[in-house]
Amino acid sequence: MLFDSHMRTLLDASVALVNALTDGEARGRSYLAPEGAERVGAVRAALAAGADLGPDQADRLAATARTLRAVFEGAAADRLDDAALALNTLIRETGAHPQLRRAPGEPWQVHFHGSDDSYATGWSAGCATGLTMALGGDYGGRLGVCAAPRCDRVYVDTSRNAGRQFCSTACQNRVKAAAFRSRRASGEA
Repeated sequence: MLFDSHMRTLLDASVALVNALTDGEARGRSYLAPEGAERVGAVRAALAAGADLGPDQADRLAATARTLRAVFEGAAADRLDDAALALNTLIRETGAHPQLRRAPGEPWQVHFHGSDDSYATGWSAGCATGLTMALGGDYGGRLGVCAAPRCDRVYVDTSRNAGRQFCSTACQNRVKAAAFRSRRASGEA
């Protein structure tokens, strides 16, 4: 599955925000989303943000991440109506609107901005619009939640055969190792 570079950036940012800023389970362990200064650091890492990111912007992006998680969960469970409702709400809240932008020597790209120029609103609008385009472009089935036990991290399946089931090779290897141990214990190996 090929998305253009800008779309891929928005989808990757959505995954990074959800996985960094929402509670749940990750790779077989409980995961508590960071708060305070640690949340600011997590947003900086997820989005390669600069030093101008403050706690209020990080908190806003954490709220966005919770909404985006609902989108991934809805899409993965084939509840596309729920995913669409969450995205439409976020688009309205951010006031997302498209603009054509071009870096020198590069082709024009569609960028999505929010109703204000704040970092959090801009990224929230962009992520919501990127996921909207995936969902509305028949790629809702490419939005997934890890199938490994005790992991609920999300991913975008960009494989050719749409066969991805895990958020990472670590989770895939955990599941394969557990299956091997189970077969071995029952004498099937």
